[in-house]
Amino acid sequence: MVAFTFLQACSKKKECNENTTQAPATEVTALRDYLTANSITTKEDSRGFFYIITDSVFGDKPTTCDNIRIAYKGTLLNGSVFDQSNSQTFTLSNLIAGWQQALPLIGIGGSITIYLPPTLAYGSKASGSIPANSNLKFEIDLLGF
Repeated sequence: MVAFTFLQACSKKKECNENTTQAPATEVTALRDYLTANSITTKEDSRGFFYIITDSVFGDKPTTCDNIRIAYKGTLLNGSVFDQSNSQTFTLSNLIAGWQQALPLIGIGGSITIYLPPTLAYGSKASGSIPANSNLKFEIDLLGF
């Protein structure tokens, strides 16, 4: 299993802060071009990631300080799976920026596919089988928080 990058941890004394990391225009354009070339229709978030909500659930949505329980699959854009789990629990603030930004878009029982540019994923450093500067795709089901 790939160890997710720890960005910042929330404590009971800290307020939950939204992750405002933004991908540079060059990364966003390259990812947008890939999606267009492959006829993948997504919504674009102003922070630079692209997403498809396949199951939207109304109600409470997680914040960055919540512990979330998810099922997920992470792939490179060539389809190679680098990580997956049927049920895993994380503190959202300890995960990559793109997850911190995308998961609050859905409620419990919701499903989202996200396409992340490097800045919102693992950046310029390789992580396990993920090459440096990789655009990534994640399919995530929010099981609880």
